Amino acid sequence: MGAAAVGLTAIGADEAHPSHVSNAAAKPSVPTPRARPVIHPKPSPTPTPTPTPRPASWTQARLTALETPVRELTQLSPAPPPKTIALTIDDGPHPVYTPKMLDLLAEHEIHATFFMIGEQVKEWPKLVRRVAAAGHQICNHTETHPITIAGLPRKRVKKEMMQARDRIADTTGIEPQFFRSPGGAWSKTILELVAEHNMLPIDWAVDPRDWSRPGVGHIRRTMLAGKAGNIMLCHDGGGDRSETIAALRKVIPKMKKRGLTFVAL
Repeated sequence: MGAAAVGLTAIGADEAHPSHVSNAAAKPSVPTPRARPVIHPKPSPTPTPTPTPRPASWTQARLTALETPVRELTQLSPAPPPKTIALTIDDGPHPVYTPKMLDLLAEHEIHATFFMIGEQVKEWPKLVRRVAAAGHQICNHTETHPITIAGLPRKRVKKEMMQARDRIADTTGIEPQFFRSPGGAWSKTILELVAEHNMLPIDWAVDPRDWSRPGVGHIRRTMLAGKAGNIMLCHDGGGDRSETIAALRKVIPKMKKRGLTFVAL
């Protein structure tokens, strides 16, 4: 066969078996459906517990004040049992002295009342939670400890109270129900705001002025002069409190031997 004949034969063969045309006609293409993505619902956030007040160590009832500011346990209602005394500790938490204070209190199996500064709570939240977990009372001692608070405008005083209250509540789940004014400085404005926000103003009857580091002997003698019903003041924050710790090592067991029971507000 000539070249022309070969070409014709090839063309005829293609026309006789148009497989690509017949297959397309016999099996029209069907688009494959896409799988829809599985959408998992977002887990509901764990609700944050509402902060609640921590009851005093002698009653489940919320305390009220018979006089303000409160300097003696007998000025509270319900009053604690006879032969009780309250140890209150200010200006913490402190990364060195608060743990030492906690160890000392645990050794003698007593509870105390900690008045904390909001800025310190922000700085040492784990330590604050440790204080709370040990069963001690956590209270409001302002956000920045302004020693001139009695002369500050009402708006600033309220901010100091509320910032510290909210910070303590958010950190511990405990709503502070007691407030102590820096330096024991009270004013009509302070007392009104304390009452407005359902807190009680707490002062003290025994003050060894341990913040000034007057010596272990002075702190010890002053605190040992305390008697049943007193609210005693000392410090775990604001500086070197080694004198306070050393004095309390003698004060606590001697007071217990006198038959006094330590209570937390």
